[in-house]
This record gives sequence, structure tokens and C-alpha cells, in this order.
Amino acid sequence: MKVRVFVKMKLSNSFFYTLRENQKDEDSKSGNLLVKAGFIKKSSSGVYMLLPLGFKVYKNIEKIVREEMNKAGASELLMPCLIPEEVYVKSGRRDNFGSDMFSLKDRFNRNYVLGPTHEELFVSAAKMKIRSYKDMPFNIYQFGTKFRDEPRPRYGLIRVREFVMKDAYSFDSSEEGLSVSYDKMFNAYKNIFDRIGLNYRVVVADTGVMGGLLSEEFQAITDIGEDVVVLCDSCDFASNIEVCECKTGISVSSEKELSKKLINTPGVGVIDDLTGQGFDIKKLTKTLIYKVDDKFYACVIPASHDVNELKVMKCVNGKNIVLASSLEVEEITGANVGFAGPIGLDIPVILDEDVLLMKNFLVGANKTDYHYINVNVSDIDDYIVSDIKEVNESDLCPRCGSHLVFKKGIEVGNTFKLGDKYSKSMGLTYLDKDNKERYPMMGCYGLGLERILASVVEQKSDGKGLVWPFAIAPFKVSIVLLSKDDDAILYANNLYDELNNKGIDTLLDDRNERPGVKFNDMDLIGIPIRITVGKGYNDGVVEFKLRDSDEVSDVKLEDLILKIENIVKDDINEEN
Repeated sequence: MKVRVFVKMKLSNSFFYTLRENQKDEDSKSGNLLVKAGFIKKSSSGVYMLLPLGFKVYKNIEKIVREEMNKAGASELLMPCLIPEEVYVKSGRRDNFGSDMFSLKDRFNRNYVLGPTHEELFVSAAKMKIRSYKDMPFNIYQFGTKFRDEPRPRYGLIRVREFVMKDAYSFDSSEEGLSVSYDKMFNAYKNIFDRIGLNYRVVVADTGVMGGLLSEEFQAITDIGEDVVVLCDSCDFASNIEVCECKTGISVSSEKELSKKLINTPGVGVIDDLTGQGFDIKKLTKTLIYKVDDKFYACVIPASHDVNELKVMKCVNGKNIVLASSLEVEEITGANVGFAGPIGLDIPVILDEDVLLMKNFLVGANKTDYHYINVNVSDIDDYIVSDIKEVNESDLCPRCGSHLVFKKGIEVGNTFKLGDKYSKSMGLTYLDKDNKERYPMMGCYGLGLERILASVVEQKSDGKGLVWPFAIAPFKVSIVLLSKDDDAILYANNLYDELNNKGIDTLLDDRNERPGVKFNDMDLIGIPIRITVGKGYNDGVVEFKLRDSDEVSDVKLEDLILKIENIVKDDINEEN
């Protein structure tokens, strides 16, 4: 049996407060409620204090995560936050982070950063162990503070500048071994979020600045999510919209190809204007000019969709993308914005794969107030073909062809197959069975603890306040003492001690406040079970209420402990 350490809390002599008014500077439900309930306090933009109740929830989340990581065979350590800048220069990531990285100098004018992520240091630690293939596999992890200079912190704990991440890294001698390690961590993450009680979906995602072979995100489904999650209503397909394959169901047109024709379209430079003049949306394309790194590209897609900039970058193996300015478009095309087209351009052309299926379509003529109609792919000299469209809800599931559903999600966890990207850049090698030098294969597994906390609030709060699931609630039971009777006071204190001694975290509200204040505060802070010791005590009963129910019932004193134990026994057994 594990040793349990409890933080006892009698409100009359504890650091406890609640606020009555909504917080005007909090732009999310979770941020507002957590500040009102006294769980967090803003220190500065994107930086928060975790107050006692908030810290209790945080530690409960941390406990679940640590248990699942240890079950999966990972070993915990702790990395520094202050890191020499040269570490990120060596890995090639300093420029990628750019101004998002907090930078500083020591007294000797040496450059340091506050770590935004720790791949490089974990590789450095692994160098101490890895010599041969026999030294792997292993997995090491930490709960470490990360710093990212977000340009626009928002949504309380969801988009911040300082946060705690659990990051883990696996090291294997082969890609097959990496897959085994990855699956262990993937299942550990599912266990974590299942135990916490989050409504989440796992989606394929972009590898981003991390790079590597595969990225999957654990998305908590909420209305304020910053990511768009694409789901199928018939199968388990799920993807981040950034990387979602776009299947429109368009088939090759059987039309006879006509000869292109130049037409005058004065002042008609946007799709809505063209459809307003009777042009069929199915016959329209749009051409957008992008600058990827230092090179311009013309991207041609069906008019019904938008360009997916990430797909464009992937197509040309670029790192940075920006839409060309009006002046740049005019210099490239010789026409005003709105009349660009793929015919006769001196820059590379990327055709969306669906454009290849179209016949006799419309494009800009690279001449102000003019378009070409009856254009076919054969009219375009040189081009690259790729899926560069952003998926619409009207499109089809790439897996089963059924309907798609869009949801907003908060990324609460992410798993990566990094491959040898960091071991190669950091010079980590080992000798295989044939005594040949090779690079270890790495996996990376991160989740944000405060972000998980906030996501639970976004999903489970109500009009009265927070509604914590048992697994992470700061306390399982709140005892609200209303009676002034000495025997009732003694009973409430003894009940408080007995429940805590049984492993049931319990709070005692023994403040000299009105009943309404106490009830409102307990609703606001969201403790799962509320016991009220009031006027019914002399009749041998107390009031019993669950936070997620409006029902209040009387329970006999002799039956109370057993009733509470039965409700929380699954949680207690799990922890023990």
C-alpha cells in the first residue's frame, strides 16, 4: 500500500478566498472560474500563480501522470530551465524558435535561454549511457517548467508564457523498437486522460518545429479550442485540420475540352463577384501567390476551398510561408490582385490535385479585368501537383467516404516519432551488432499539466462554478458546518478527521459565514460531495449532496461514512 500524504484544510484558518464578480481580463470560462474560485491568480500577462486549491488539483494530475509513466517503464529526472543558447544552435532549432524563445546573458556576457523544450538536453544525458545497441531501449522523463514568449497569451492557463510540461524521451536502436516504445507511451497517455475523465480525441498532426516521422495530438474537445479537429461521423478517423487529407469526391470530367477564351470581367476580382454574375462555382479556380522562404509560388485550387499553407510548405519542403503582398502580386502577374492565373507565369505553379480532374474551368488572365474561360490543364506549361486544399465540412472522410464533422480542440498532449533527427544533429551514436556506428531512434511525448486542468474546467463546469471529477478534485468531500451546537461542532470535526484518516481528502468549512455564502462557495470550488451539518444533526441526520446533481437528501449519521466510501471506493482502490 502506498503512503498517502494529505493536506488538511479547515477554512477558518486556511488560505482560502473566492470572488463574487466575473474577471474582466479573463477571456475564457476556465480562466474566469479558476480566478473567481481562488485556484489561480495572474502574476503578469501569460503567467499565473497556482494557489493552494489549484496546486492540489495540479498535484493530483501530476500523480496520475507519474503513475502511468512509471507503469510504462520510464525513469524520472529533472532538467535545468537555464540552458546555453549554443545547445539550440547546434541542433539547428535556434532560428526556428526565433523570438518565441526567452533569451538572456550571464555576467560573463554568455548567451542563455529559458528552455522552451528539452530534446537537446535529454540527448546530452543519453550520451552518458549509450555506447552500444545493448544500452537501449530506455525512456526518461521530467516535470519541467517551460518558457515561451507568446505574442498573445490568452484563455487563462491554455495559452501562457510559463508552464509545466511532462516531457519524456525514448531511445531505441531501431525503428521497430521505436514503434514499441511509442505504443507504450501512447497507451499511457490514453490511460492518463481516461483516468482524469477528459473528453478527448487522438488526431494526426503536423510535426512542426519538432520534426520527425509522426505526430499525434490528444485534443480535449471544447468550444474555445484553438485547433480545428476533423472527425468522421461513421468511423474513428480524426485529424488536425492542418494536415487533413482533402477528399471532395470529384471525379474526372467527361466533358469535351474546349479552347480557352479571354473574357472581359471589369471589377470582378473575387469569387463572390464571379458567382454573382452567373459563373458556376464548380467551374471556378483561384490562384494565390505565396512566398515560401525566398521563392514565390502560384497555388491553384478549386474556388470552393481555401489554400492550406502548411500543405504548400510541405509540398516544396519550405520552412516559412507568407501570402505575397499586393505589390508583389502586381509585379509577378502584371495585374491587380484578383486577376492572377497559372498561364504564362515565370514562377513555379502548384496545381491542387482536384484541378487535374476539372475541364473548361476559369482562371485569372494575369491582366486586370480579364479572365480565361474554358481552360484545361493542357493550357498550363509546367506545374507541380499536390493536395494543397484545406478540408471543408462538406468534404468526405479520407478513410471511409462518409461525412466529416468539425470540432474545436485544445491540445493537451502530443506524441512524436522523432527518428534520428536529434541524435544526428547532437552527435549521439552507438555501435550496432556489426560494430557499425548508427544513430539511436527517439520518441518524444509531452503533455501540459495546467492546460489539462483548464480543459477539465472548460468541459465540466456549470453556471454555479467548477465541477471536478473525483480523480483530480482538490478534495473529495466538503463538510459545511452550520450548527452552533457544541455536539454538532465536535461531530463535524471528528468526521473531518475520520474521512481524512480513511484516505478521503476532506475539507471543513467552519467559517463564521451565512449558509448561503458557504453553499455558493462550495458550488464555486466544485468539491464532488457536500455534507451539511446543520439543524438536522439533533435528529441524527446530515444533508448529503453531489456537486453534479441538484438533489439534496438526508442521511443518517450511522450510514454516512459507508455511503461516502461506496461513492469514492473506485478512486481510492485505484490510488492504493
